[in-house]
Amino acid sequence: MSRMIRLQALRWMLTAVFACLGVIMILPFLWMTSSSFKLPSEMFRTPIDWIPDKFYFDSYKEVWLGKYPFALYYWNSIKITALTVLGTLATSAMAGFAFAKLRFKGKDALFLIYLSTMIIPAQILLVPRFVLFDRLHLVDSHWAIILPGMFSVLGTFIMRQFFSTLPNELLEAAKVDGAGIFRTFWQVCLPLTKPALVSLLILSFTWHWNEYEMPLILLRSNERYTLPLALTNFVDENTTNYTAIMAASVSALLPLIVLVAIFQRWFVEGIVSSGVKG
Repeated sequence: MSRMIRLQALRWMLTAVFACLGVIMILPFLWMTSSSFKLPSEMFRTPIDWIPDKFYFDSYKEVWLGKYPFALYYWNSIKITALTVLGTLATSAMAGFAFAKLRFKGKDALFLIYLSTMIIPAQILLVPRFVLFDRLHLVDSHWAIILPGMFSVLGTFIMRQFFSTLPNELLEAAKVDGAGIFRTFWQVCLPLTKPALVSLLILSFTWHWNEYEMPLILLRSNERYTLPLALTNFVDENTTNYTAIMAASVSALLPLIVLVAIFQRWFVEGIVSSGVKG
């Protein structure tokens, strides 16, 4: 009985510690959100007014209705991120299924070679990609960012690990019922990988929503800029207007927070399951 009490006390203590760490991590975002509704003169007032006495929306008007068309930048980021994430989910799911469940010569060696490309720094590929897309006349086009992003080594690894946990009896039963490989993948195996797909969706969305280097190199026209590029330019021109910078930052982070809040349960389950079997 005493052992159960000690375990319960340890569990409550760990919960309290992690709750405190969570609060500490979220405080900067709460301060940023609170500051975005204040006047510049009120932003650095001490002690901090976490809930402003009066909410001012001038900073958000400056962001959305001012010189920089943030609605256009939002649309550019949404378009690029949505197409890239859909492509990543499709290619990673099919490749992961092939490496996990199909039998073909050199499968393990090919997977190892593909996986080893993760050690190549992304910065090394910037110049070759620019030269390639310049010859394809895709520079200053969103497709120059979308096409490379549709293929993810980590995404293939996550899906392969999850497909490996599915029993082979499912494939054998589907084959007995007359289902082909693609039908087995689409109707039998893929619906069971929802946690892994959600995990990959969140990771891919976060990477591409915040991607800065590739748009900086490949996009030249202001009307094609993504949100990270626009946010950098906005900060450079509003170095002293801190409340406007806070409003722009909150606007950029909000989609990520909403996405994680909606899919959090499947995200955790998918990350845990993807490392069970390899």
